[in-house]
Amino acid sequence: MNPARRLLLANKSWAQERRSIDPEFFARLANGQQPEFLWISCSDSRVPETQLTVTDAGELFVHRNVANLVRADDRNVLCVLQYAIEALKVHHVIVCGHYGCGGVKAAMTGPPPGRLTEWLEPVADIYQRHRAELDLLPEDERWAKLVELNSVAQVNRLAETDVIQNAWARGQYPYLHAWVYSLPDGLIQPLLTLSPKGPQDLLGT
Repeated sequence: MNPARRLLLANKSWAQERRSIDPEFFARLANGQQPEFLWISCSDSRVPETQLTVTDAGELFVHRNVANLVRADDRNVLCVLQYAIEALKVHHVIVCGHYGCGGVKAAMTGPPPGRLTEWLEPVADIYQRHRAELDLLPEDERWAKLVELNSVAQVNRLAETDVIQNAWARGQYPYLHAWVYSLPDGLIQPLLTLSPKGPQDLLGT
């Protein structure tokens, strides 16, 4: 069977199953969205955000790119952020990296010439800033640590954007989370949460 046809048939089966379970499901979605979360993650096919968070359609507003970057020159991510905060009024923005990220490893080892080199410059800069400590680690641990440092750096960049600064000034409280997803065991590790009041520990709330 043609792989694209397989996807279309799977979609038809899924839609029929959802209607049989909840006849109003699609009607509710068609009336609008009110997600509580903006999810920013890597484009990697092994990081299916709705499956690993057990969320349904309408619960996550999503932006994905190579190595889950928040770049000041990326209009796409900034537009997604603005819409999520100002129109949808999400309460949480999550940057979720993942161990085994090919983009992060390429930034560490040197990607092939081309657009990817330019795109990954922020990750390469993080590596250079922390190189003295990272190079003391075995390669796999160095890679994993850079994945963590990258997720934290992207959350710090989010906090510096005018969208987040203005939201916090208005009294909105979008919490900013740096997470990392582990491919070998399917678990998410929280690294940092920022709010207008500074770093927060939300695990118990």
